[in-house]
Amino acid sequence: MPGYRESCPVCRGEFQIPSDGVDGLPHHFIIQQVLELNNLLESPCDVHREKHVELYCRDCNENICVSCFCDNHRTHNTVEIRQAADNFKQRFDDDYEQILSVISPVREQSEQTKTDATECRSKVEEVKKRVVATGDVVKRSVDDQINDLLMKLESVTSESDKEAENVQEAVVSMENFCTYSRELLDKSRPSDITREACKLHDRATELLDITAVKYRPPHLTFVPADVMQVKYLGLIGELTIEDQHAGMS
Repeated sequence: MPGYRESCPVCRGEFQIPSDGVDGLPHHFIIQQVLELNNLLESPCDVHREKHVELYCRDCNENICVSCFCDNHRTHNTVEIRQAADNFKQRFDDDYEQILSVISPVREQSEQTKTDATECRSKVEEVKKRVVATGDVVKRSVDDQINDLLMKLESVTSESDKEAENVQEAVVSMENFCTYSRELLDKSRPSDITREACKLHDRATELLDITAVKYRPPHLTFVPADVMQVKYLGLIGELTIEDQHAGMS
């Protein structure tokens, strides 16, 4: 900290840290020279391993040596690698400053985004429940209509079967009447005939009335709803999603 006394790691001599901190200390010239010498040493060329890169090709965005320049980059826009590095450093600094300047508002926006996203998920879940609930009501309504139609059809079937059965029973009754009448005429005494005559005549009249009623099956028609039309009716409801980015530049 400024004002503290420390010892030099090289000569062990004591010194006081200046008011502007460690940055205010004088540079060690030997170390500084070593650092500068190290900066002069460039990386070896990827193509010609025995040579160091000296140029930067702006067209190809790659470091090259002199041999590379002569072989493939003679007509390209090249610059000394240190000059290119200085230019890139300036661009790095500019990018750094720009990113640094927007970190705080973006961080605030990130926090607000989390809140908004949570609210959005909650709203979506609420709408999902309403969609499902409405769908259940529509399904029950459709099921009720189906059951109603099926019950009507069952009733029609029952009435039709009953009328058809009556016709079949009438045939059996007539056959039995004829059999009994024939036996009565052929085998009974006159007194038996006179005793049964009126009842048999009434029964014959009744059977003849039945023959006047013929079985007529009901005429059924069913016009199904236009499924495609139903599809576009929006029976559940209409979902509207507003794009918050619309109209924003």
